[in-house]
Amino acid sequence: MIRIVDRYLAKETVLTIGAVTGVLMLILLSNRFASLLGDAAAGRLPRETVFTLLGLASIKFFIVVVPVATFLAIMLALGRLYRDSEMTTFMACGVGPAQIYRPLLVIALVLGAAMAALSLQVSPWAERMTHIVNSAGEHDAQVGSFESGRFKVDDDGHGALYAEHVSKDGKDLGKVFMQGPSGDLMAVVIAEQGRRQGNPDVAGGGMLILNDGWRYEGTPGKADYRIVRYAEHGIVIDPPKPESGLDSYDAYPTGELLKLHDLAAASELQWRLSVPISVVLLTLLAVPLARTSPRQGRYGKLLIAVLVYVIYYNLGILGRVWLQKGVTPASLGLWWVDGIYLAVVVLLLLQQYGTRGLFAATWRPRA
Repeated sequence: MIRIVDRYLAKETVLTIGAVTGVLMLILLSNRFASLLGDAAAGRLPRETVFTLLGLASIKFFIVVVPVATFLAIMLALGRLYRDSEMTTFMACGVGPAQIYRPLLVIALVLGAAMAALSLQVSPWAERMTHIVNSAGEHDAQVGSFESGRFKVDDDGHGALYAEHVSKDGKDLGKVFMQGPSGDLMAVVIAEQGRRQGNPDVAGGGMLILNDGWRYEGTPGKADYRIVRYAEHGIVIDPPKPESGLDSYDAYPTGELLKLHDLAAASELQWRLSVPISVVLLTLLAVPLARTSPRQGRYGKLLIAVLVYVIYYNLGILGRVWLQKGVTPASLGLWWVDGIYLAVVVLLLLQQYGTRGLFAATWRPRA
C-alpha cells in the first residue's frame, strides 16, 4: 500500500511540476524573446545573437522558476487529492504526513541537487557569457558592415551614419551622411562617396575615408556654423572594447567567491546556496498549507501559496540587501529567512497533526 501511494503521489507531483514549469518558462522566455527582437530590430544587437542570449537567459529563468513551480505543483496535486476525497481515503488507511512527505522529499532532494549545480556552477558561467555576448554583439552592431539605406547609430546614441548605397563587402559607400559631436560642437558631414579601411590591430577599428563633400560644425540653434568643403576627409573609427564579463559578483565563479571576504561576495554566495534550500523548504511548507476540505476545491489555497512565495522571495532580497549593507552579520546572512519559514512549517504540522501523529508509523486522524 505504501509503495503504491508513493508512486501515485510522485507521479501526480512530477507531472504537475513539469506542466507548471513549462507554462512559467514559456511566459518568461516569450517576454525576453520580444525584448531581444526589439534590440535586434533597432540595430543594438546582431540578429544572430538573439537565440544565444535567449538560451543563456533560460538558465537563469529556470533557476527562478523551479522552486516556485515545485511549491505550486505540490499545492495543486495535493489540492486535487483533497477535492476528490482521495486524501481522506489515504488517511483512513493509515497514511500520515510522514508517508506523504517521503516521495515529495525525494523529488525535492533530486531537484535541489540539480538546482545546486545550476546555481553554483552553470548560472555564473551563463551570466559571464551573457555579458560577453551582449558586449560583443553591441560592438559588432556598432562597427559591423553598413547596410544600404539604413541608419547606423553608435552605442550612446549621439552619432549616426547613413549611406544610400553600400557595396556587397560593406567597404564602399555612396551618398554618405554623418552626424555626431565634435568637442563642444555638433558636426554634420556629407560626402558623395566613401571607403572603409580596416585596422588589423583593433577589432572593427580603422578609418572611414570620405571624398568630395562638406562638413558643417556649430551649435544647434545658432547661426555661427563653420562650413568646410573638402576633397578627402578621414574619420577615425575607434570602437570600445568588448567587456570581459566579470563586471559583477553574479558572474564570478563560486570558487572565486569563496576567496573573497567582503559582504557583497558573501551575499552572492549565500543567495546561490539559498536556491536548492528553497526547493526543500517550500516542499515542506506545501504539505500542511495544501490541506483543504473537499468544498474548497483544488485551487482553494492557490492564491495563498502565491502570496507565501512572494513574501519568501522578497524577504530573501531584503536579507541580501541587509547583508551587503552590514545590517545583518555574515554569520546570520540569509538564513534567518529560511529559519522563519521552517518555524512556520513546524507550527502548521503540529497544529494539524500533533506530535504523535506527525511521526507515527501508522497514522490515525486527530479527533
